[in-house]
Amino acid sequence: MTMKSSSFIVGVLMGGASAERDISLKTGQAVCAALQRRGYRAVPIEVDRDLPRRLRSKRVDVAFLALHGPGGEDGSVQGLLEVMDIPFTASGVSASAIGMDKGLTRAVLEAAGVPIPMGQIFQRGKTPTVPPKNLGLPVVVKPCTQGSTIGVSIVRKRAEWKKALKDAFQFGEQVVVEQYIPGREMAVGVFQEKTLPVVEIIAPGGFYDFTAKYGKAETRYVCPAVISKALGRLLNDYGLRAYQALGCRGAARVDFRIHTDGRPFVLELNTIPGMTERSLLPMAAARAGHTYDELAELMLLEALPNGSKPGAHRKSSKSKRRSR
Repeated sequence: MTMKSSSFIVGVLMGGASAERDISLKTGQAVCAALQRRGYRAVPIEVDRDLPRRLRSKRVDVAFLALHGPGGEDGSVQGLLEVMDIPFTASGVSASAIGMDKGLTRAVLEAAGVPIPMGQIFQRGKTPTVPPKNLGLPVVVKPCTQGSTIGVSIVRKRAEWKKALKDAFQFGEQVVVEQYIPGREMAVGVFQEKTLPVVEIIAPGGFYDFTAKYGKAETRYVCPAVISKALGRLLNDYGLRAYQALGCRGAARVDFRIHTDGRPFVLELNTIPGMTERSLLPMAAARAGHTYDELAELMLLEALPNGSKPGAHRKSSKSKRRSR
């Protein structure tokens, strides 16, 4: 650790109003406890319309973002923090906004030469009555701006199409429809411009949905994944390229499907990965030699501008303004 923390206050932002609120609270509580164990003055901050007042009343010097979903992971809170001149963990406004929007993410990744499943984006009220013929079946239908596999369905028969659209459109005005990639599911964490060991997710029934992630389903995780060196290099390369293409910073996670023929496809990029006891980023970091508490501290320290103490940059900015 480069410095101890009694000198500044860390606000751990959690909760919010998205469908992922409960997961965010779990992440935030775990992070807050970890930072306190490392000696930091970490305080929990629930995110709602009173957030600016709470940040001021708690005298927060730096924000650790433990938010998930719209309203917290999409650049809105990041923009507020920038206006308030409070440094924060994870990606900035533009990378967060792109990462939260699966349609925009697809466009950026495709332009960067990162392989993605064939797919199409549809607006509410402008969807075909049957799945697109060029994609075949099965297809995956998912909300454009949602996480944790909420509202996602695998359509294997035409009869399932209408319900899948209805479920996805509960969470926004656009849906993404992609070819289903048969095979294995893996994730690559990226931190400080370096990739972490690959994690393979083996979910019951082969669908890593919300229950498989956070419920009592018997999902298994293999880290490091048992894969060839060539595939490992590909996943690391595509993971880092995806991270850089979106302009991410701090920690992020890139999710993959590995086709049965061995080809990897990026499904999406998570700019604020979960930090619960079952989350993939801490799991991969542990294999790289970092305890949970160390990882939380490293994520915090990377948010500080040029290694300065939190609050110092704001004092200097005010002095400059007064001297003009």
